[in-house]
Amino acid sequence: MVTCRGAVLATVCVAALVSLPAAAGSPTPEPQSVSAQHRSVSATVETTPVASSGDAADDPAIWIHPTRPSRSLVIGNDKGGALDVYDLQGRLLQRIREGFFGNVDVRSPVRIGSTTHHLVAVSRAGLRLYSVDPDTRRLRNVTDAATGSLRVPSGGEGLCLYRQPRTGAVFVFLISRPGGVSQYRLHDTDDDGLVEATRVRRWALGSEAEGCVADDELGHLFIAEEDVALWRYGARPGAGTAPSQRIAVDRVTSAGGRLAADIEGLAIVRTGGGGGYLLASAQAGSATRNFFAVYERAAPHRFVRTFQVTTGGQTDGCGRTDGIDAVAADLGPGFRHGLFVCQDGKNTAPASVGNQNFKLVPLERVTASG
Repeated sequence: MVTCRGAVLATVCVAALVSLPAAAGSPTPEPQSVSAQHRSVSATVETTPVASSGDAADDPAIWIHPTRPSRSLVIGNDKGGALDVYDLQGRLLQRIREGFFGNVDVRSPVRIGSTTHHLVAVSRAGLRLYSVDPDTRRLRNVTDAATGSLRVPSGGEGLCLYRQPRTGAVFVFLISRPGGVSQYRLHDTDDDGLVEATRVRRWALGSEAEGCVADDELGHLFIAEEDVALWRYGARPGAGTAPSQRIAVDRVTSAGGRLAADIEGLAIVRTGGGGGYLLASAQAGSATRNFFAVYERAAPHRFVRTFQVTTGGQTDGCGRTDGIDAVAADLGPGFRHGLFVCQDGKNTAPASVGNQNFKLVPLERVTASG
């Protein structure tokens, strides 16, 4: 039995899960058909398409407004040259055109030095940091560098944030395309409200990687090594990084797992008391075979189900998905139980048609039992 605690409505949680397959936390989980526990869901909102054509939209992050959740934001990158900010109706509120942007993550609020930030981190010529103004819902660059970015040796676009619960310290993980991982501590040495970064550890996965997500409360870092496995590491700076010190949550099908390469975006649904889910995008090489896998958030991260976001009455689905994000919070009309966002690799009817965009799905369609 899984007990859901905290302020999240019960329909977001699975009160009792029965007939689950064997734990996926072992190094080689037993093979499982994708369709064995599978559902199709549809989105209710899609964002304004990105400005660039081709493979451009990539990774979304959800920022929750501190006092008016219905005014929350979806922040997504356009690899063709912009960072886009949308409201929950999918309308474009801000477009920052400054060249290539990679993956995006949010922690809010966080205190760095004496300044409280609604922090947005994005891979941009290294590392770029913004703070959201809750009144205007606009992003302001708070990177302590003359160029506007911290020139860190990343060479890729993978990025995620981690906040240490005991100390409140904030860290960012950057992943290079060949699978190099670097962890940086964010700080403000001169207390001028601008954020600096100092590397605290680095290691190599062995092959191409991009997607990552950190579980602040449980101290886990999950990384998608695209053609190999979904790994769990320790998120704190002193945690071990040797192959013997990591856990395979799941593997690609060729290695006896459930996931179809490439393993891409990752997200955590936090439901209080350590409950919730870990979500992974299995890109599967095509728009029609793309699916998402759901695992229990707590170890041993038991497999729950797979799902696809397919065409519905209001939007088309999500195919060939890179980045995802999800929150379990009441965000107002349309998303009372939370929100799941996925990047769509081919934007077609019934709504907008053209450049890629992001789809918004009521979270209970993904997580509710039955």
